[in-house]
Amino acid sequence: MRRNSQVSIPAKAALSLVFGYAKTRLVEQIQSVSFILIYLVIFQRFILNIPFSQSLAIALGIVMVIFGLTFFLEGVKLGLMPLGEQVGVRLPEKYKNLLVIMVFGFLVGFGSTIAEPSIAALRELGSTVPVWKSPLLYYVLERHTEELIYAIGIGVGAAVIIGLTRFYYDFSIKPLIFIIIPIVLGFTLWAHYDEKLNSLIGLAWDSGAVTTGAVSVPMILAIGIGVSRASGKKESLRGGFGVIMLASALPIIAVLSLGLLLSPSVPAPSSEEDFFSQENRDESLRVFKDEAGLRSYVFRMGSEKGRRAYFESNAEYLSALRYFASSPTYRHSLLASMSFADWITARASDYERSLISRYRGEETGGREKPQVIGEVMEKSTGNAVQAIVPLTGLLLLVLLLFLRERPQYSDELVLGIFLAIIGMTLLTAGISLGLSPLGREVGQGLPRSFQNEEKELDRVIIRNFDPDLVVETIHLDGSKSRYFLLEEGDEIRRIRFDPKLYDAEEGTYEHIITRDPMFGPGLSLLGLILVFVFAFGLGYGSSLAEPALHALGQTVESLTIGTVREHHLVRIVAIGVGLGIMIGVVRIVFSIPTVWLLLPPYLLLLPMSLLGEENFVGIAWDSGGVTTGSVTVPLVLAMGLGIGEQLSVHDSFGILALGSVYPIFTVLAYSLFLRVKHEKHITANNEGETHD
Repeated sequence: MRRNSQVSIPAKAALSLVFGYAKTRLVEQIQSVSFILIYLVIFQRFILNIPFSQSLAIALGIVMVIFGLTFFLEGVKLGLMPLGEQVGVRLPEKYKNLLVIMVFGFLVGFGSTIAEPSIAALRELGSTVPVWKSPLLYYVLERHTEELIYAIGIGVGAAVIIGLTRFYYDFSIKPLIFIIIPIVLGFTLWAHYDEKLNSLIGLAWDSGAVTTGAVSVPMILAIGIGVSRASGKKESLRGGFGVIMLASALPIIAVLSLGLLLSPSVPAPSSEEDFFSQENRDESLRVFKDEAGLRSYVFRMGSEKGRRAYFESNAEYLSALRYFASSPTYRHSLLASMSFADWITARASDYERSLISRYRGEETGGREKPQVIGEVMEKSTGNAVQAIVPLTGLLLLVLLLFLRERPQYSDELVLGIFLAIIGMTLLTAGISLGLSPLGREVGQGLPRSFQNEEKELDRVIIRNFDPDLVVETIHLDGSKSRYFLLEEGDEIRRIRFDPKLYDAEEGTYEHIITRDPMFGPGLSLLGLILVFVFAFGLGYGSSLAEPALHALGQTVESLTIGTVREHHLVRIVAIGVGLGIMIGVVRIVFSIPTVWLLLPPYLLLLPMSLLGEENFVGIAWDSGGVTTGSVTVPLVLAMGLGIGEQLSVHDSFGILALGSVYPIFTVLAYSLFLRVKHEKHITANNEGETHD
């Protein structure tokens, strides 16, 4: 007879236990992300000397990321992981048909990918792509975002099928590496020579990097363990690694295939004037939903050349510009969330500024409004529910209808799903409010360290300007300059006077706010070194904050019985990520095609994998996948985007892909070092025994 084994705990003691547990988990997350956050703040504020434009929002976002990671990981641990393990173990036991298991594995791989927080970082990048340079890239990111996410999910689902087959038949990972990686490289090289697909290479490889994280990895491995048990084969170290590599490689093929299907729908890359011209209007409208979308884009992202080409005549262009200047409603319809001040600074030409200053209906002061927290939270909640609930529903459906079982510990399951939704909401909102703006601000400030010219930041109209306030000064060489004093709060600054910016008719002066180069015109090499050192530190520090990497390190230490320590593996992987991110920034700064930086390391990895031990080969290739998670992805993408904007580089993708390949190299190199060291140790022992 079974007895009730439940123990009654007083409410006060229960609350104390829960609070203590929550505090421990929260402190762990603070410790994991503290290094990278302190690193970024110190670098921006004290090295780049750039004040934060949205300090409160960034601080709030960082707090939300910490709490979001805590809740999300705990929710996955309590809810999704036990449910996935229960289904993963019981399904292969009840249904011996491998086809049934494959279908289920595909659905779980697809669903868990949609639930990955890192996937959300790809949704916000389309609007920054110059459409005339990369029509297909813009079209995929802006018009077919959902299809892009589904393609990535299909790639992961296919990887799960191959991985489960490997689990079931227990064969080596090496044949898969030597088949799949050359196919991926060959497809990439072919895409490089296609003028439309070329711009999609960086996105495709970065998509493969963001697929493996806190949701997909444990879910896929749980099913794989179940298949291994059902096949009657003993779970081995070899069977536990390698599927993450597949889940990173196959989405690359899926995204490039999506681009291949969509490429006939878009025009080829062209100049800005040709893209917006009347002659090519039908072609350009294929990229946008309607004429209003095209007109809004040419104002938000185009230059004067593009706007002149858009209108049929110069008279129509001038009329539209006057209406744009005088009507706040019309401006808002064209600029959306972009402020008039930002448009004046970043997009308007000198001619357009001069014309608009005579017709504007409001002041141009005021920066772009920060995101409304309520709107961000609402959007993040919807995304979290759409990501978590369908995956949970699939697992429950299989468990209840096909396996005829109830979930173990239903109360923990409900709590876990609730925590996962809350955590993902806070995490994605925190990324939007904190990590992405932080990374982007640092990225925008970095080029200043190696550029040797002033950078325009803003323009301010000074009303009722009195030219009598202008004074003339003389330099030692006899040259003269003209200045006036400007009072800003408690500070009085000396401003160089430019007669071209003075409008005598309106009585206004347009003050251009600039930022001087960091080191001056002769020290750009030092600035480049500073940028590369920063990029390495960003990759290294963000990797240390990734939960999936620490989980991998713990698993490896356990399976190798302490031969490979967790902290050793984590730091070796982090060094590889730092090296890869640094090379990714080199690619952006010098506009090097992504394919030429991806091919050499992968071609080197193939012989290294052939020489490496089976166990370490799987660990190494999986290491490249677990490093790009919810912390690294938004920071690195935002940083690359910020650098690209300042350097007018239209394609800042590919940096994550480079951050994923070099950890494979460092881990394989470490394994070969351990192998040589072990062989020397054995040789020394044998020689000692012979001597005795």
